[in-house]
Amino acid sequence: MKDNGIKAGWLARRPEIGSITLCVVTTLYLLLVTNHSFWIKASGYFAADRLAFILFVAAISALSMAIVTAFSAKYITKPFLIFFILAAAGGSWFTDQFGVIVDKEMIRNAAVSTGAEAGHLITTRFALHMLLTGVLPSLLIVWVRVRHRPVWRKLAHNTAVILACLAVFAAAGFGDYRAFAGIGRAHKDILDRLNPFVPIASTIRLAVSSGEEAAVVAEPLGTDAHRIHTAALTKPRVTIIVAGETARGDDFSLGGYERKTNPELEKQNVVYFPNTSSCGTATAVSLPCMFSVYPRTAYTHRKGLATENLVDVLSHADVNVSWLDNDTGSYHVTDRIAYTYLPQSPDPRFCSDGECQDGFLLDKVDGWLDQVKDDSVLVLHQLGSHGPAYYARYPDEYRRFVPDCRANDFGSCTPEEITNAYDNTILYTDHVVSTVIDKLKQRAGSMAGAVIYVSDHGESLGENGIYLHGAPYIVAPSQQTHVPFLVWVSDELAKSAGFDMSCVAKKANATRSHDNLFHSVLGVMDVATSVYDPSLDVFSACRRQTDKVASVQ
Repeated sequence: MKDNGIKAGWLARRPEIGSITLCVVTTLYLLLVTNHSFWIKASGYFAADRLAFILFVAAISALSMAIVTAFSAKYITKPFLIFFILAAAGGSWFTDQFGVIVDKEMIRNAAVSTGAEAGHLITTRFALHMLLTGVLPSLLIVWVRVRHRPVWRKLAHNTAVILACLAVFAAAGFGDYRAFAGIGRAHKDILDRLNPFVPIASTIRLAVSSGEEAAVVAEPLGTDAHRIHTAALTKPRVTIIVAGETARGDDFSLGGYERKTNPELEKQNVVYFPNTSSCGTATAVSLPCMFSVYPRTAYTHRKGLATENLVDVLSHADVNVSWLDNDTGSYHVTDRIAYTYLPQSPDPRFCSDGECQDGFLLDKVDGWLDQVKDDSVLVLHQLGSHGPAYYARYPDEYRRFVPDCRANDFGSCTPEEITNAYDNTILYTDHVVSTVIDKLKQRAGSMAGAVIYVSDHGESLGENGIYLHGAPYIVAPSQQTHVPFLVWVSDELAKSAGFDMSCVAKKANATRSHDNLFHSVLGVMDVATSVYDPSLDVFSACRRQTDKVASVQ
């Protein structure tokens, strides 16, 4: 009886609060505690018009209150308010710490991340942040008693509150519409950091589109593709495409970076294209886009699923195509070709905790090359420079820029240490790509080889307070879209195909992009098809026998 009395006393001491009052308190908490980045960015955009900013604050506050109040009903108020708080707490960590925007494509990328990738982001500081800003406020909501009006009175009261909030929103919006319209056009990302409403809306949009895309079947592409056999070449053509991960062009010494991050490739006879842009800022967008026939301006996720891609066209031409993956997957690019996923391997030489260093790719290349008997293409999908655990991407012998950040949490490292660790990943990628070239050189007696390297997207290393990648393309910093792109072609292949590589080198400073990959691979493999566009082939303008491939247009 004593225990029951204590329990009853504790319950009696629970504070009671009206449902609308709780919604007001929760809205204020969300706006004031979990939207630091949103308000900082917005105040900067409105720096020249403080009155417009005040109206903007009123409008956002009123709209947020209307959204929260819409979930004020018996039995659902607490679950939804707790959901809002936890979602906002998680979103605020990534927007405040890394400067990322949690939009539809960011959520898509996160949805296909491996457990190992996710583990690098779950740090002690993240857990503490979630405890203080998410769990504790949620426990307070669980603890208090919520007072609700009778059903019909509640419906009328809630409707009145929502309509009043919408009226304030409209009045504030029209109070200085010209300023809002101008700033909105100039800064399309102004609402993208609003927690938790934008991330939740983005998640819903992704779920809806994923459901619609589940039944999509890829339409055939380039079924007329065929190889043009050059009499002067009796050996198989072999092209190895190295699909880089998170390597930014800014940190390649081949492109002018002051640090020697490409000491091995500088000794190879490669052509480097310093002005290359990516199709997206995250792997889930860029990888399928760079292998698709669509240019960046026309590409959509649905189009990528609904149309066969480069590896399919090569297969139609009876080119043997294989893919070795050391990253998070191929995002349906490889649905119809030979595919091997390496991170599941228990090989302790390269792998631990569900991830493998890219040396594992080199270990597998020899076995694949030994089996080559006809024209073939191999794609090596790197783990490359994927953050935030840059230190885990390279072996100790490539730890040359020191001190390097040895933690997943950037908050425990200096900017110099973060840059050093990242540059070590580029140094190791330099070794990987150069070694692939050497392996083809060693087999010059049995095959005519080429290597094409291009990264899927870049990376922010703290510029303007932004880290990692995945920013919406329209507002993405150049560090996330400027990517390294290079080619190496053996003398024998170049001679037989009519490539003048010195000409290619002279044109290297021209603007390039992921749009060039599809057509350049077809060009180097001497594949003719109606979907080939010579204007996007980096070799075409420097080919003495361009009529062979272009004749089928």
